[in-house]
Amino acid sequence: MPKRGARSTKSKKLPGAFRAFIGKYPVLGQTHEQIARAVDRAGPLDRRVCELIKIGISLGGGLESALKSHVRRAAEAGATQREIEQAILLGMNTVGFPRTVAAWSWAQEQFERDR
Repeated sequence: MPKRGARSTKSKKLPGAFRAFIGKYPVLGQTHEQIARAVDRAGPLDRRVCELIKIGISLGGGLESALKSHVRRAAEAGATQREIEQAILLGMNTVGFPRTVAAWSWAQEQFERDR
């Protein structure tokens, strides 16, 4: 299992808009990463659990790109497809059927991309 707080920095997998933004504003990109690492170290949750939680947050916010990123990161941290799908299904009664189905479809796209 990956070390708690370990972050993947594979820039080729980052969305183009994000790469362009941090290319133009590198200090903001570095600060964003520093905050992310500090948050990762702030508690006892391991990387896999943190990514599953972030999937739920992304689902609730309707954030397609973030959800796909956290699906990829959760899988890299050892989460199974079933665990990722359950994290999404947990949103059904909280954020509703349409948003949950949308998030599930985004996850399927990411699973296919990662195959």
